[in-house]
Amino acid sequence: MSHIAPLPELDQEAPFYQPVANECALFEQAYQQRLPLLLKGPTGCGKTRFVSHMAAKLGRPLYTVSCHDDLTAADLTGRYLLQGGETRWVDGPLTRAVREGGICYLDEVVEARKDVTVVLHPLTDDRRLLPLERTGELLEAPDDFMLVVSYNPGYQHILKSLKPSTRQRFVAMSFDFPPPDIECGIVARESGLPHERCAALVNLATRLSELKGQDLEEGVSTRLLVYCATLIQAGMPILTAARATLVEPLTDDLDVQEGLMEAINATFG
Repeated sequence: MSHIAPLPELDQEAPFYQPVANECALFEQAYQQRLPLLLKGPTGCGKTRFVSHMAAKLGRPLYTVSCHDDLTAADLTGRYLLQGGETRWVDGPLTRAVREGGICYLDEVVEARKDVTVVLHPLTDDRRLLPLERTGELLEAPDDFMLVVSYNPGYQHILKSLKPSTRQRFVAMSFDFPPPDIECGIVARESGLPHERCAALVNLATRLSELKGQDLEEGVSTRLLVYCATLIQAGMPILTAARATLVEPLTDDLDVQEGLMEAINATFG
């Protein structure tokens, strides 16, 4: 049985996040029941913002790690470093989260090296242990520690994927871009651009995203829409802002860029 204290009131400084379904309730239950959580979804759909929001709501320190090809288990757990003429052990973000009872969030976990997965396994079952071989410690995660990982299934291939034996250690939820009405409200709130102008951007993004899988690997993310609206609100011409946020980040193919700009001109030109 969990002995976690009742949830605190929402911190007013918590990053804004607009729920789409029951994701907040599921996160809270996973936290309360000491279950690790896996988030799946495309780039820019709000996974990282969601974790930041929930960490603030739960009143827990958050350690975020952006995983990459060179990330090793030692980067997460810690290593001995020379400090002031002495060799001292310095905890990594995962170890700090375990010691403090915080939330450790590994973004794009499939990008990390395989030895990272080995370190995570004892933390994702009923043992909730973190062995530190270099120091001889065996840390038992407190009730308020939580492990959250994420990845983008659209970018997965045979060399970079989570093994079923790893995926099945997590409670999982899928993320996607929010419905147009919700996305419009998010873009308006984040950028300050009037709602009706944001609605035009969201409708445009829907049209551009129809090219996904044909000329584009990914559609227009909510993040890019916020960037575009922010530049427009700051006074930048619409076509200039749209090229910088809705065209250039999506493709390097000049023919595809031209096609995207034709759609944008048809909307705003």
